[in-house]
Amino acid sequence: MSEGIDSKMMIGKMAILLATLQDHPWRKTVEQQLRTEGYRYAIGRVGAMDMMKVIAAIETAAKNNEIIDGESYREVHAVYHAIIEALQGVGRGEVQFGNILRTVGLTFSIVRGKFAGTVPHQGDWIAVAIYGTIGAPKKGFEHEAIGFGFNHI
Repeated sequence: MSEGIDSKMMIGKMAILLATLQDHPWRKTVEQQLRTEGYRYAIGRVGAMDMMKVIAAIETAAKNNEIIDGESYREVHAVYHAIIEALQGVGRGEVQFGNILRTVGLTFSIVRGKFAGTVPHQGDWIAVAIYGTIGAPKKGFEHEAIGFGFNHI
């Protein structure tokens, strides 16, 4: 991986790599590739039993890091749907935590840019990847989970 990343790498793969590599040195390589290709991205962490706190943390990171325009309903709505889709993966289809006695400790990434597929797509897309742990609110009772959401802006 130190030789660089395939420039045809998809926006979703890059988001997943950012979230899962966390403190690994390869993350810097992914970040450099994103900057070179002109993508906007952010990485953050959130832990909560309240799903709304997780959504708010990711949405706030998207706004504060200028991934989306917080005044644009279309952009806020797109990131919201990508977040919900990613949370469905983490929760195995259930988008609720505290009210069923589950807590999460998550690293998330948000990537915005062009979709590099075989067919040209207009406009930007947004990918949200979430990786971490979910389980009972007691140390040692959690397991790994990953979720991914993707939406056009």
